Amino acid sequence: MYKTFKEEQNLKIQAIAACLIIFFAIYFNITKTEWMFLVFVIGLVILMEIANSAIERVTDVLKPRIHDYVKEIKDITAAGVMVASFIALIIGAIIFLPYLVKL
Repeated sequence: MYKTFKEEQNLKIQAIAACLIIFFAIYFNITKTEWMFLVFVIGLVILMEIANSAIERVTDVLKPRIHDYVKEIKDITAAGVMVASFIALIIGAIIFLPYLVKL
């Protein structure tokens, strides 16, 4: 994972976002159930980004030997990361909006 973190800018951004979200979760003292959802979606997004990076590297190696599906494969895995990020955004809003309204 270190090599992926070192080389993938999106993974760095997602890790920074995860740290920021964890800071706010500690600050707002969220419930255990909220923590479970938060840890799950953070893990989901990071896992999808790592899988996306791995699939992109495999397709880059195979690219000369296979046809136009390489771009489609990369687009599909990137869409998976986007869907996971969107789910994380929705769950984050559900968790944090009530705390933000109380401010």
